[in-house]
Amino acid sequence: MAGPSDKQGQDFEKALNQSDSAVAEFVRDRHGPLDRLQHVLHANPTLVPVIVLVAAVVIFGFVAGERFFTPFNLTLIMQQVTIIGILAAAQSLVIITAGIDLSVAAIMVLISVITGKLSIDLGVPTPIALLVGFACGAAAGYMNGWLVTRVKLPPFIVTLGTWNIFFALNLWLSGAQSIRSQDIDANAPMLKFFGENIAVGSARLTTGTILMIVIFIVLWYVLNKTAWGRHVYMIGDDKDAAELAGIQTDRTLRQVYVLAGFICALAAWASIGRVGSISPQSFYEGNLQSITAVVIGGISLFGGRGSILGALFGALIVGVFQSGLRLAGVDVLWQVFAIGWLIILAVAIDQWIRKVSA
Repeated sequence: MAGPSDKQGQDFEKALNQSDSAVAEFVRDRHGPLDRLQHVLHANPTLVPVIVLVAAVVIFGFVAGERFFTPFNLTLIMQQVTIIGILAAAQSLVIITAGIDLSVAAIMVLISVITGKLSIDLGVPTPIALLVGFACGAAAGYMNGWLVTRVKLPPFIVTLGTWNIFFALNLWLSGAQSIRSQDIDANAPMLKFFGENIAVGSARLTTGTILMIVIFIVLWYVLNKTAWGRHVYMIGDDKDAAELAGIQTDRTLRQVYVLAGFICALAAWASIGRVGSISPQSFYEGNLQSITAVVIGGISLFGGRGSILGALFGALIVGVFQSGLRLAGVDVLWQVFAIGWLIILAVAIDQWIRKVSA
């Protein structure tokens, strides 16, 4: 006959087994299909824009018909997103550090005006004018970085201010006048280098599109294969922890803004080839469009997460949506409407992925 102590032991063992069963059930719930998907997307942030891009291409292929899949239309999409793609590369660097740069397009246009005025109005040799433009782009980036790191102002406020400064300088230097395509052809044809076409069968790429792809490949390597790139991600994830780890965060942040400014200068050269002229009021919405590409590309606005290649996919997604909706006969108004919902959906997915359980 079992005594009281034996009965208590049996009750305890029964309770322990029930507890183990409850824990096992809880673990199964936590690692269901949705939870596993969340973990996969957290580990591979570029997967979301790739899936969206493939789905968009398939859907618009059915909606818009065979015209969408023609080599001409597909390469036209690449050409159309070239400038915003390059700006998105610069924007991505800053956003990965948990900042934002509202001045990228203004820097780009300012550099195009400076380069055009030097080479066409003042007769400076085009290579020297381009070098001056690159230096000015880096200097504009340094100005942003210095204000963020030394004056300790929020990146949003700093770049909102410099956006206005650079835009005003554009109008002052140019006299609010464009430089015509004929003047560029006659005095500095080298400025249109990134507008030249390269025939690949029935498809036509531009040297500017190739420049965009090269920029993304180089940045991917730098951010993923170098110590500097790891430092950039660490600053975006937790700046205080990065400082405790011995990283000179302020210096690295200034370098990020300088590199972003230099990339904007490259975008300026490419934009002259793309548009064929130099206008101080071109690409007015380029800042927001670059942020759109970055957000849709899965790079977190909170910093420290996302692949630079995601910004390229994000720009392509916007280009595919615009091309597909246009070929389907959808009004421009509703194209903008669709892009707006894409942005909201991308941020919602990013918020959900960030809540991944350990």
